[in-house]
Amino acid sequence: MDAVMIDQVNLNFNRTGIAIINGAIGLMMLGVALELKIEDFKRIIASPKAPLIGLLAQFILLPAFTFLLILILKPYPSIALGMMLVAACPGGNLSNIMTYLAKGNCAVSISMTAVSTLAAIFMTPFNISFWGSLHPDTAQILKQVSLNPMDVFITVFIILGIPLTVGMAIGHFLPALADKIRKPFKIFSLIFFIVIVAGALAANWQNFLTYVGLVVFGVLIHNALALNIGYWSGKMAKLPERDCRAVSIEVGIQNSALGLVLVFNFFDGLGGMAVLVAWWGIWHIIGGLITAFIFTRRQLPAGELISG
Repeated sequence: MDAVMIDQVNLNFNRTGIAIINGAIGLMMLGVALELKIEDFKRIIASPKAPLIGLLAQFILLPAFTFLLILILKPYPSIALGMMLVAACPGGNLSNIMTYLAKGNCAVSISMTAVSTLAAIFMTPFNISFWGSLHPDTAQILKQVSLNPMDVFITVFIILGIPLTVGMAIGHFLPALADKIRKPFKIFSLIFFIVIVAGALAANWQNFLTYVGLVVFGVLIHNALALNIGYWSGKMAKLPERDCRAVSIEVGIQNSALGLVLVFNFFDGLGGMAVLVAWWGIWHIIGGLITAFIFTRRQLPAGELISG
């Protein structure tokens, strides 16, 4: 099968399946929101430098460098748009755990998760539309699907904004209930999402096996780029080492679940996009664990040995 056909392949996933995957990521976001507190946002106001550097790296530098990477690698158009889509997504749900394993600043990580999720409601649609329209090949795909940034905004708001608001409201007004359901709810929502994604992969397994080789190298380079953009942005801003680690992982661990939802909602499961986002979802866990291991091999400065 000719590799270029990946731009014409549409993965099979019916409207019921799309609705279920939307619900699954909404549940996952609700589980994350149960962990967030108003104090996390107050912390940003009191000490905004690290989260702001992280936001700059997440939503400005990463999409811009992704565009340059696409010009260098020259991937097939649907794969290129998949890379832009991933770069437009906020930090992933596992970033806080990875930051803990990397001995990074978990407070910065949690703060960034909170603020990047809010920012994504606006920045994700903007970055997909803006950067996608700058490249002639990806612009053609956007034109074919008649992508309306406002439609993307509404979808992102529904699956991120509403669960975030509900989860934080439960945590604030019903803290006992939040404490009781937090852990089992996160486990349930994660398992539910994995089952749904596994079902989507099973229905398209042959296509995934046929084309995944086309995205492996690109995802490896792209993920390494994201991790380094986060880390060196922190270093250039003279952040403490533990903050740099948190920003690195927050930028490098993308919310590929949201990306997959957007692929099926707006691009009809376009092959190159779906395969790239699906493989990113697998690889960034591996890449995050490797990064955390590398960080733990490096000694923290003496003044940062106290956890915080």
